[in-house]
Amino acid sequence: MLIDDTKKAKFFILLIAFLILPQLAEAQCAMCRAVVESEADGKTAEGINNGIVYLMAIPYILVAGLFYFVYKKLRG
Repeated sequence: MLIDDTKKAKFFILLIAFLILPQLAEAQCAMCRAVVESEADGKTAEGINNGIVYLMAIPYILVAGLFYFVYKKLRG
């Protein structure tokens, strides 16, 4: 019975953390937006856009590589 109670407590703590964290991340996005809007030349906006593209592309490349190696392994 003790194990079930500790699992429930851990689950509850994780649930609370996941509910709170998106609000903190959303606040950071508003700060970035204010910095980008205040820039006159647009170099900051270009840098942020490039960073977003890199952050978006890397997981897709890693997953594609994983599927390629699994495919090669299964095909022999």
